[in-house]
Amino acid sequence: MTQLVEELSIAIPAAFNGDEYRARTEELEEEAKQREFQELNKLREEAAQQHVILIETPTGYAFAPVDENNEVINADQFKKMSEQEQLKIQEVIANLQQKLQKLLKKFPAWRKEAKQKLKALNRGVAELAVNHLIEDLKNKYLDYPAVLQYLEEAKKYIVDHVRDFIPHREAVLPFLEMPVEPNPFRHYQVNLLVDHSENKAAPVVYEDHPNYANLLGRFDYQAHMGSLWTDFTMIKPGALHRANGGYLILDARKLLLQPYAWESLKRVLQAGEIRIESLERSLSLISTTSLEPEKIPLKVKIILLGDRMLYYLLSFYDPEFQDLFKVAADFDESLPRDDSAIKEYARYLATIVKREKLQPMTRQAVARVIEHSSRLVGDSEKLSTHLRSISDLLAEANYWAESNGHANILASDVQQAIDQKIYRSDRVREKLYENIHRGIVMIDTEGKVTGQVNGLSVLQLGEFSFGQLSRITATTRLGNGKIVDIERETELGGAIHSKGVMILSSFIAARYARQAPFSMAASLVFEQSYGHVDGDSASLAELCVILSSLAQVPLCQNLALTGSVNQLGQVQPIGGVNEKIEGFFDICSKKGLTGDQGVIIPESNVMHLMLRQDVVDAAKAGRFHIHAVSTVDQALQLLSQMEAGERDGQGEFPKDSFNGRVDAQLQQFILSALENLAARNSRLIETYHILTNAYGIFWCYCFAKL
Repeated sequence: MTQLVEELSIAIPAAFNGDEYRARTEELEEEAKQREFQELNKLREEAAQQHVILIETPTGYAFAPVDENNEVINADQFKKMSEQEQLKIQEVIANLQQKLQKLLKKFPAWRKEAKQKLKALNRGVAELAVNHLIEDLKNKYLDYPAVLQYLEEAKKYIVDHVRDFIPHREAVLPFLEMPVEPNPFRHYQVNLLVDHSENKAAPVVYEDHPNYANLLGRFDYQAHMGSLWTDFTMIKPGALHRANGGYLILDARKLLLQPYAWESLKRVLQAGEIRIESLERSLSLISTTSLEPEKIPLKVKIILLGDRMLYYLLSFYDPEFQDLFKVAADFDESLPRDDSAIKEYARYLATIVKREKLQPMTRQAVARVIEHSSRLVGDSEKLSTHLRSISDLLAEANYWAESNGHANILASDVQQAIDQKIYRSDRVREKLYENIHRGIVMIDTEGKVTGQVNGLSVLQLGEFSFGQLSRITATTRLGNGKIVDIERETELGGAIHSKGVMILSSFIAARYARQAPFSMAASLVFEQSYGHVDGDSASLAELCVILSSLAQVPLCQNLALTGSVNQLGQVQPIGGVNEKIEGFFDICSKKGLTGDQGVIIPESNVMHLMLRQDVVDAAKAGRFHIHAVSTVDQALQLLSQMEAGERDGQGEFPKDSFNGRVDAQLQQFILSALENLAARNSRLIETYHILTNAYGIFWCYCFAKL
């Protein structure tokens, strides 16, 4: 169309400036003038025969009487005439005036007819200049009916508005008498919304800001004389236009945060077509001239990226979600750490280095990053797929490599980047560990105490997590088998923690009181805990401390433990095992390692160990120990340094074993309960006899009175 307009700008003026067109125009104009002139001459001759002449004045035509010498009779001469002559002249002039009026009424129609002939001439000349250029274009687009229709409509519009192509200096063309627009060629522009001419495959579009306008397109406006106006050249495409025929990738969270974007996207997908509509106009926020573009057929695949919880919420609360988004892909946060995965991971690290223009990495640096990736996922047999964290780590390692004057990124640079990130985030951890070291938070790392143990938990602060040490204590006494969870009673314990306490209570009753009443009461608490406690990772420690209080067997304070327990006494895996071990190690290191300190963890968590190098070195040197257990009895043996004991053929525990002492204490509770019951029954019998005797005396007294 741009080329067509340029060619028409030359062809049309040339056609209208030709000698043939000018001759024909002059002929039509002369013909119209001659027609009017001839009719006026006829009237003039008729008037002359009656001694009247037709005079042209600035305001029109007028009749005046003349004498025999064809001189106009003035007013004085007219008054000197007789009354009969005056009436005759007036009658003649009135009659001629009527004929003149009838003739003048014919002039507009004649002039209109002349204009129509001139317009037809202009149209014919324009068609001759336009037709062959339009036909050449049509021959190129014979396979596109819509384009042929557009060109036909464009030809009609150009012929009707041929004045746009005529050069002129004035604002009005004489032969058309219509005002000229400041930019007449604007109507012939093509607003190309999307150009896929250079694409070799289906378009893939990612929209970073998926608001209403960026998805469906918009109208731009210009201010003119205090009002807003727009036209088709100011229609702007949206992401759906750019991705039409291909794929559109959207962040689900960003999409849902934008007003009207989610509902508009669903409406477009359901209709299968894009309709550009001004949001301000649909909400009646503005009142101005707008456009209604044609609907565009839509064929696109929408890919929503987001958290899986967001997917579940949309599936539950939006009934249309499953109809529109039928294919769900749940990506894992980790991948198996085998040889092929390590090679691919190393290639990806090289890709990041090349893309971000970082310094090359040594083999040791690549190995350290892979180790850190396993640490991020908390599993020595897995690698993290959270690639943003890896990319950030490489960028910071590159900075330290440059600061240290290294030509390559070394393993030490990677470690420095890891350490510096921890240093920037560990203020809370340092304060907690400082309080333990100063004795503000009471934690023992040496000696033995009955009914007391060190439990391990994890605190998560943003991307930084660390182990926290808590003193767990328990007291036991004769009771009705209830274990009082003080955290739950004070509404500081969560549901999962309460579940763990109920499980260990069930374990104690099932193991030690299967054939006798469970005559124990216990109280369990996290000392110096002022926040919410949840999770079951401390249930093993809670079970051990209750049994310690029952058996009156002291537990080693140089060991800390973590793990959950089931009703069968099996130790189950927990999360954050690395942070928990490192937390107790840091506390012991600050107080001074004695060589017998360590932690007790579930055996099933061994595969998750990805410890810091200083912890690994201390464990290798025998200065710190990591004990893996699979049962409660194994944990009791480590904590009490005595045999846990198993039931013999008669169902009895060895008396000198831990379980034997627990069982003996519970038997003692049962005997005490029976003695208390017997004493209470004896008192009840004595009271019964006393009341019976009193009752008899009362009736004897009553009969005596009668």
